[in-house]
Amino acid sequence: MGEPKPEGLILVTRDPNGIGYITINRPKSLNSLTKSMMTDMAQAFKSLDKDPSVRVIILSGSGRSFCSGVDLTAAEDVFKGDVKDIESDPVAQMERCRKPIIGAISGFAVTAGFEIALACDILVAAKGAKFMDTHARFGIFPSWGLSQKLSRIIGANRAREVSISVMPVTAEQGERWGLVNHVVEVGDLLKKAKEVAEAIIKNNQDLVLRYKAVINDGLKLDLGHALQLEKESAHDYYNGMTKEQFKKMQEFIAGRGAEKPSPKL
Repeated sequence: MGEPKPEGLILVTRDPNGIGYITINRPKSLNSLTKSMMTDMAQAFKSLDKDPSVRVIILSGSGRSFCSGVDLTAAEDVFKGDVKDIESDPVAQMERCRKPIIGAISGFAVTAGFEIALACDILVAAKGAKFMDTHARFGIFPSWGLSQKLSRIIGANRAREVSISVMPVTAEQGERWGLVNHVVEVGDLLKKAKEVAEAIIKNNQDLVLRYKAVINDGLKLDLGHALQLEKESAHDYYNGMTKEQFKKMQEFIAGRGAEKPSPKL
């Protein structure tokens, strides 16, 4: 992972193994987001999604916090109208991103930071990390999905308590509730995120992208339509394969393919 420019508030780096890193880098303000940072983060996800050398993205925060939310000194500038601008909306770009996104959460993921965490596909959290929704406390209306996504992950009753009582959720509680995939020591956070990323990279890239899409798109539907989506997606996938690609797949499986990286079909 290359050395980032120290002055950048949103750092983007790539390693040669296919991992792209986005780091929120405003540690003295607990990585609170300004309008320009949101635009830069949105563009970072857009850029990494288009980069064929990047197969997985790891999102983290520098210092002792993942993201403490929006910098409220610029609240009116941020909230009035600009949330509708897809190009400068980091969560919208995360949701459009085809590549898997792993969130590495340490310290606090508060309000907008919580929503950014929910836009990740997989969450790895450091021990002691906390997720907190303060919308109700400060009179801010959620617009990046917290009111809808959290209930679908941890259940409606729990989500209501978290959001309208402003109850913090620890990394450990989040793991029990299915919000967090892994809880690790602080010093092992990026190591674990990279370990998960490397496991993903070993697999068939086309299928990884398609699998992420069918899971995420299916979550927006009722079960019947989601099952229909999977069936149609499978038909499209197999109908698009040539005889040579089927032969490669068969040879790969016969050759104990689970022990080596998947070929491009």
